[in-house]
Formats: sequence, C-alpha cells, structure tokens
Amino acid sequence: MKRLALVKPVLVVAMLGVGSAQAAPDAASVLEASPIDDIVEQYPAMLSQGIREGLKQRGQVPPMVADTVGYVVSSSFSADKIEQQIITDLQAQLTDEQLQAVSEWYQTPVARKISSAEIAASAPEAWPQIQASAPELNRKYKGTPKAEMFDRFDRAARATESAVDTTIAVQLGLATAMSALSSESMHYEQLERRIENQRGMLRGVVGQQVYDSYLYTYDKISAQELALYLDFLESPAGKQFSQVVTSSIQQAIMEPVESIGRQISRFMAPPAGSE
Repeated sequence: MKRLALVKPVLVVAMLGVGSAQAAPDAASVLEASPIDDIVEQYPAMLSQGIREGLKQRGQVPPMVADTVGYVVSSSFSADKIEQQIITDLQAQLTDEQLQAVSEWYQTPVARKISSAEIAASAPEAWPQIQASAPELNRKYKGTPKAEMFDRFDRAARATESAVDTTIAVQLGLATAMSALSSESMHYEQLERRIENQRGMLRGVVGQQVYDSYLYTYDKISAQELALYLDFLESPAGKQFSQVVTSSIQQAIMEPVESIGRQISRFMAPPAGSE
C-alpha cells in the first residue's frame, strides 16, 4: 500500500509533465522563436530613416528639419504595438497544430541559421551593403539554383508584396510630412489615393531591390538549406504564418501614418505668443 501511495503521485507528476510538453505553444512564444520580432524592432528606425533621407534628397527643407521630422516619425511607430498586433492575429488565425508546426521549424538548426541571416540583413545599416554588393551577387548567382528559387521564395514569403506595402508607408509618411510643412496642404485620403495609384510602378522597382536583398541575405545559405526553408514556407502552417504576419505588419505600420502630419504641424508650430 505504501509503495503504491508513493508511485501514484510520481505517475501524476509524470503525466502532467507529458501534457505540458505536448501543449501547443502560444502565438507569443512562436513569434519569439521566429526572427520576426527582431526584424520588427528595426521598423521604427527603418521608416524614420527612409522618410528623413527622402526629405533631404528632395532638398526642400533644411537638414535639421528633416532630422526633426525623422524623430517625429520614429516616435510615431512602436515595435511593441506592431508585435502585439502580430501576436493577436496569429492567435486568432492559426490553429494549435499550425502554431506547433511553425514553432518546431524555428527550433531546427537550419531555421536558426536562416533567421540569423534575416535579422542581420534587416538592419537599416545593412542597406548600403546590399546595394554595393548587388552587381557582384547578381553575376555570381546568374543561372544558379538559388537564383531560380527566387520566384518561389517571393510567392511563399510574400517578400515583394510586403516590401511594396512598407515602401508605400514610407512614401505616404513622406508626403504627409511634406504636406504638413507646406502651405499647400492636402487631405490624407488624397495623398493615400495618389500613392496607391503608384503601386504597380513601385512593384517593378521594389521587385529588383527585393531580389538584391534575397541574394545578400541568403548568400551564406546553401541551396539545400534554402529548399528546406521554402518547403516550410509553402506548407499550410508556413503559408498561413507568412500571410498573417505580413498582413499584421501592414496594418500596424499604416495606422500611425495618418497622424504624422498632425504631429509634425504641432511639433513645428511656433510657440504661442512668439509672433
């Protein structure tokens, strides 16, 4: 009797341990296992840099004003809010089985290697290196299996689609900033329609940039490793994960853009009674 009494609690603990090990991970832990949260951390700086450099290239405002606008833009976006949007949508739109499959993929050595490459390439300071190495990498990979995998990768990862959405957010933020700094103001809806009409043209330009980024990011990833990644992205779980993540990011980065003009107007307005 005493021996059975001792065995029973041990069995219960063992069964509880098995149950917890098999429980499906939640969306937050899946996002943490993936490189997405680290990449999203770069978004405020990336968007701010894009708008700031755009203003400076146009030469219509002093560099100090462009830097001030960049600061306002950076403070308008929150990586934490973007991540929370992704987590909420993943939890609502992926099944437990899909979350489990995504989690298991990102725990593999190949996934960890690929994730590290993606995080490094997503940093704003990596872009000059991507541009500089593009001609050489295009020549290096011309006609190779890795180059031929790009269209498959682009469809599965929704890479160009996501990049176009981000570019439109930057362009819209830039236009909103210019409108706020100009005496010729334009409603946000008008700016949005004008820039959305350029989506087809942007897709062609951005598509080449995405290809250059693809070659740079996966330069040290073998064709065999990349094929495993594509298998994951094309699986039901990987496909749903990519679709939800890109849609969530688009929604999260577009929402603050409308308010940028109002914030810049308030920030740049002269103090009361200064005139």
